[in-house]
Amino acid sequence: MRQIIIYRGEDGYWVTECPSLPGCISQGKTKEEAIGNSKQGR
Repeated sequence: MRQIIIYRGEDGYWVTECPSLPGCISQGKTKEEAIGNSKQGR
């Protein structure tokens, strides 16, 4: 299990970051989309 940090970016999109995986950053229009994209490696 890994910790994911979720926050709203300056452009209004939701951003997810996984601190234990450098460079693992994703985004989406909604929190759910951002989390889904991070799980899929997008």
